[in-house]
Amino acid sequence: MHVFVTGASGYIGGTVAAHLVRAGHTVTGLTRDPAKAGALARIGVRPVVGLLDDAPVLTEQARRADAVINAADSDHLGAARTLVTALAGSDKPLIHTSGSSIVGVGTEGEASATVFDEAILSQGSGWAPNHPVREARVAVDRLVLAAAERGVRSAVLCNSLIYGHGRGPARDSVLIAALVNQARTGGVVRRVGAGRNIWSNVHLDDVADLYLLALEKTAPGTFYFVENGEESLAAMTDAIAAALGLPGPRPWDPDSPDNLWHPEFAQHALGSNSRVRADRARGLLGWRPRHRSITDWLATSLAPAAVTDGTGQVTGPAGAGAAGHG
Repeated sequence: MHVFVTGASGYIGGTVAAHLVRAGHTVTGLTRDPAKAGALARIGVRPVVGLLDDAPVLTEQARRADAVINAADSDHLGAARTLVTALAGSDKPLIHTSGSSIVGVGTEGEASATVFDEAILSQGSGWAPNHPVREARVAVDRLVLAAAERGVRSAVLCNSLIYGHGRGPARDSVLIAALVNQARTGGVVRRVGAGRNIWSNVHLDDVADLYLLALEKTAPGTFYFVENGEESLAAMTDAIAAALGLPGPRPWDPDSPDNLWHPEFAQHALGSNSRVRADRARGLLGWRPRHRSITDWLATSLAPAAVTDGTGQVTGPAGAGAAGHG
């Protein structure tokens, strides 16, 4: 197939694009950064420089391609609308990237027994997210799923916390890299409260394998969670501390001089639970992920860099794609 990938210079999109090229597909990749066009070309991707707001560019590339993967920004409603309209009536696949923060349960670092399944976005489901940001993301997910009624073979892959090194221009998951950067900056690993909160997680290579399976096999209008295990923030930060030889972990302190976390992000993301099950990926698509332990990976392969704003304060995951914890 000829596949158009948005966010092709990002963490998820770049790795998916690299896997597509390796599998023999032709890939056109959208990047907003002209400086990254060369890096895309070097991995066999034909670069197109543009923004998600460039509706004519998105429309042209989507119609030229046999399939579209939107891995740039889970929350960009305009881009999702443009891609759905461009593909209407074509029966082409449109695989949209979401993130499991839509089901985040804020507990300030305590565990929650609530585990979500994929029926939450089925027609007639009474479930609704509990935060305006999550509501906006779910609205985009529902728009993509509803494209099945307009002749688009649409699917939403809702990724949990992703770990592993990227195969494209972007190497590191934002969230894990930020945890490591916080530790190195302050000399101590931080977590919210006791860190008993639990996140489902999945290795990036297994994520990319699932995108390829969805392109080939998904039924229209299908929502998938993406996970292969779960772990507490305590266990993850323990692994980081051991690997870096640092003390801790210690509770996050908003008044500490070494704090890099935006307070709202720390409370509502780092202190939350996000537990999901990827039953459809396994049952409908035959997905067989190979990697199971995020703590083993952390022990040997820590990501070196975090994403910060202009003040050096970590602002949290950038969209679905780059974050690795949507």
